Amino acid sequence: MEIQLPRGTRDILPDEVASWHFLEEKFRSICENYRYSEIRTPIFEHTELFERGVGDSTDIVTKEMYTFADKKGRSLTLRPEGTASVVRAFVEHKMFGDVNQPVKLYYNGPMFRYERPQGGRQRQFTQMGLEAIGSDDPSIDAEVISLAMNFFRSIGLKNISLIINSLGDKESRLKHREALIAHFEPRIDEFCSDCQARLYKNPLRILDCKTDHAHPLVASAPSILDFLNEESKDYFAKVKSFLDAIGINYTVDPTLVRGLDYYNHTTFEIMSDEEGFGAKTTLCGGGRYHGLVQEFDGPDTPGIGFGMGVERVLLALDKAKIEIPDANPLVCYVIAAQPEVEEKIVQLVNRLRMHGISAEKDYQKRKLKGQLKDADRKKAKYTVIIGEDELRTGEYTLKDMATGKQFLVTEDELITTLEKAEGDK
Repeated sequence: MEIQLPRGTRDILPDEVASWHFLEEKFRSICENYRYSEIRTPIFEHTELFERGVGDSTDIVTKEMYTFADKKGRSLTLRPEGTASVVRAFVEHKMFGDVNQPVKLYYNGPMFRYERPQGGRQRQFTQMGLEAIGSDDPSIDAEVISLAMNFFRSIGLKNISLIINSLGDKESRLKHREALIAHFEPRIDEFCSDCQARLYKNPLRILDCKTDHAHPLVASAPSILDFLNEESKDYFAKVKSFLDAIGINYTVDPTLVRGLDYYNHTTFEIMSDEEGFGAKTTLCGGGRYHGLVQEFDGPDTPGIGFGMGVERVLLALDKAKIEIPDANPLVCYVIAAQPEVEEKIVQLVNRLRMHGISAEKDYQKRKLKGQLKDADRKKAKYTVIIGEDELRTGEYTLKDMATGKQFLVTEDELITTLEKAEGDK
């Protein structure tokens, strides 16, 4: 039997990796500019972490997790999202005692969900995200949203839109919950089995159902915004005023509830409107959570964060026809005019690399013309040709591949010229 990739996974081949590096470096750079620090958590955790943290009424926990027993019978799960692991680490390492609050963390790594593979969505996918834990100041909600919006702008995406909502505090959510139950209960038998199970457990999830999203009762469901108490209204108003102050446009959508149980107050999604996606596609989603740290036996500590799938962002870049710059172009291709100078070629390529210059040579015993073609295919900025005459005189022919200009340089002059080119790339 031919061994192939498991369904829902993919190989990221060398000609694609530059795009991943581009996104990862942009995300790292903007996070650190906002004073977020990287955290790396395990790929698998105890299953209970996600049952308690993500919510046992969510599709993620009930349908999509990769769960297995280890050799001692303990239930472990490949992480399906990043927030629960980061909050677990926040509690376990007592970061709530850090003098610098809030604790601002970002992450980037593989996640796993058993769902139907489709464009921009795989069973193993990569998620970048962040968490700001330890502040209930609405200005940090605006900061987190601003960071996400600025990231998308920095990679060239222009046709994006921000959707926001408020789920209110615990009191507001309880009143809204009672109204949702009263709304759906008389006709709940018209909904899928998942929605029927959620009616009394978490009726808010009915609004997020993929199966029954077009049911007329979903469209006419009571709006959470009508149940916000004064404190929740004031909080949401401040978030919107801060977004206005920094020039970020948004649309309020009272049906935006997100798919995780731990959200309250601010929730948001950033959508791509790029032609070719069809309907608007979510690139990034997140929100505020109060109570999640307590769920993991930590002190009462508020937080806010977001996550985005790298594959979907790359798809958006492709639809927008945004060309990813080559972060590591070849600076110099060293060409052997005769086979007799091969030892010198090896020595010079090594010396260039020791000086931090990206250098390459031929390994297929090509003739001079073939080496020049290979240098062109590899988009070398410069070529340097060395033959027996060059060895004798100590001067090499350096060619600028963009202009076609050629000039003679000594080996030291060659290194000086190429070091400048490396610095400019």
